[in-house]
Amino acid sequence: MIRFVALFVFLTVAAFLLSEIARRMKQAKIDWTGVAFAVGFVVLAFWLRHLTGMR
Repeated sequence: MIRFVALFVFLTVAAFLLSEIARRMKQAKIDWTGVAFAVGFVVLAFWLRHLTGMR
């Protein structure tokens, strides 16, 4: 029973934090081109690491 209560509290806090982050992201002036470039660069690095087998 205590696990369900802990899980419920965790999920409630997580939902609140996600909604708060989404609300702040709407208000912020973000350069989405730069964010997309950074995310793409990281994804490409991981993909090339996986493809070549380098560690």
